[in-house]
Amino acid sequence: MEIELKLALEPANVARFKRHPLLAGIKSERRVLHSIYFDTPDFALTRRKIALRLRRVGYHWVQTLKAAAPSVGALSSRPEWEAQVMGNTPDFAVLAPEALALLAGIDLGHLAPVFMTDVKRTTWQVVVGETAMEIALDQGEVRAGERTSPISEIELELKSGPPDGLFTAALGLLERIPLRIDSRSKAAIGYRLAGAVTMAPAKARWPKLEPTRAAGLAWTRLAEAAMAQLVDNLPGFLEQPEEIEYLHQLRVALRRLMSLARLLAQLSQPDPAWLAPLREHMAVLNPARDWDVFLWETLPRLDLPRDEVFQEHAAALAAASRQAARTTLSSAAFTRVVLQLGQALLTPPASGKNAGAWAAKVLEQRWKDVQRRGKAVDDVAARHRLRIAVKKLRYAGDALANLYGKRGKATLAGLENLQESLGALNDLAVAERLMRALAQAHPESAFSAGHVVGELSAEAKQHGGSRRRIARDLARIRPFWRKP
Repeated sequence: MEIELKLALEPANVARFKRHPLLAGIKSERRVLHSIYFDTPDFALTRRKIALRLRRVGYHWVQTLKAAAPSVGALSSRPEWEAQVMGNTPDFAVLAPEALALLAGIDLGHLAPVFMTDVKRTTWQVVVGETAMEIALDQGEVRAGERTSPISEIELELKSGPPDGLFTAALGLLERIPLRIDSRSKAAIGYRLAGAVTMAPAKARWPKLEPTRAAGLAWTRLAEAAMAQLVDNLPGFLEQPEEIEYLHQLRVALRRLMSLARLLAQLSQPDPAWLAPLREHMAVLNPARDWDVFLWETLPRLDLPRDEVFQEHAAALAAASRQAARTTLSSAAFTRVVLQLGQALLTPPASGKNAGAWAAKVLEQRWKDVQRRGKAVDDVAARHRLRIAVKKLRYAGDALANLYGKRGKATLAGLENLQESLGALNDLAVAERLMRALAQAHPESAFSAGHVVGELSAEAKQHGGSRRRIARDLARIRPFWRKP
């Protein structure tokens, strides 16, 4: 089982990395690695999330078969089988039975090279506390036909001891060198270049929970899933910021993490140290997402006279907000909080509760808050507070619903409908803030900005949720966490 931490390093910072005190006095080893990755014409291995590689090491060839495994932050662990072979063609006779089982049903006779990597690797054998690791600097490229992608990364691979030391070492490196979270393997990059896979935003996936397991372990599994979503979407947004779904899914992941942090109170745990920095980064992302929603969802549905100058000004502010989001997500500060969170997730929070009891308490408390706020919705501010309470219950319900089988489906649908019916108020509040900023930056667009706010104000009055309808929608919601 290979356990490693992978971080991107800009080529301009390589010299600084080599001078880092963590590596001082340690003799390095340099190698040139040429690797060939194989698959069938229809990418059967890729579809099973298996990578088959032949790597030339000196005068020898080493065959490696790797299977997929989940990542937590930048930390990944995956089963692998490695053996020396004769020549640069796969030899399945050297594979263990469990490795061969992964290949069952695949026509291995049609395997062929798909892409190659050429890497200059420098390694150091480092010990941090009780953790022995190999720190590798890889520089080179992935090549599939005429398409190439550069490689400049650091890998910290666990050799022995607790994985906690990998994070400690990475955080130490980060104190002097800008590093960025990028857990993509060279294989993942190569398969994309070869056309086997395409980059796409990663949506939320909740893990299967067992009600009798420890609540702290259940919480950790949920946080790991949110972290995986965060890390999976980060490269896509940094490389394709115009694809707005990446930013949306990044915010979903951050929102999940912040929501989970608040659930620690029911486990008698204080707010974690990583919560405040996450909130700060989320505050930078929010304007970019607000502009995306405004330009692509809100503005097209309004009946407004066309004003190209207004559109240009709005697009410019949106671009500036998106650039600010890119800056914060590629910063050392963001890398630090992700590493700190990944390190914290190695130790589940202690609690005497099981997951079922913890979930019921969390959901019941949030449901009571929704009911309380649903009794007073006569003004805009009160309906906004209700919307926030509904949103918090829905987030917690999404995370914990699989403890109850299919019972939660109708409840969550009802919460989603209620949240959307109250959403017109949020659209208005966001638009007012954006239009105020636009009018201040570009006074010549103030008239159109005011027109937008007027349209949304009328819409909010019409669809913002009447007291009677809110009461009806609340009455239809059945708490799935209560015993039938």
